[in-house]
Amino acid sequence: MENDPGPVSRAVIDAGLKVHRALGPGLLESAYEHCLAYELEARGLSIQRQLGLPVVYEGLRIDAGYRLDLLVENCLVVEIKSVDALLRVHEAQLLTYLKLSGHRLGLLLNFNVELFKQGIKRFAL
Repeated sequence: MENDPGPVSRAVIDAGLKVHRALGPGLLESAYEHCLAYELEARGLSIQRQLGLPVVYEGLRIDAGYRLDLLVENCLVVEIKSVDALLRVHEAQLLTYLKLSGHRLGLLLNFNVELFKQGIKRFAL
């Protein structure tokens, strides 16, 4: 499954659905991140949490504090939110993370929704 974002994406969405069913909306993003990471690892997927993402400017690597919530199987960037509604700024954040990281596929997951499918957005560069 490594480096094939299709099956990885489906696995992340399925795991997110399981976490959302168990916890429901209303918790902090960090709670969903921990539980989703646990669920993905239990499924045998490799993940990296809070992965530092430097900005490169004129050859200089700058640690500007950007962090990927999850990088799954070294091919899928997952940004977790727990907000009333996803905004364009959230989409722009994920697109910027994809550009900076060199990865092509990302999922924006908002757990603060009644139905989990309402909180899923997929992005590809």
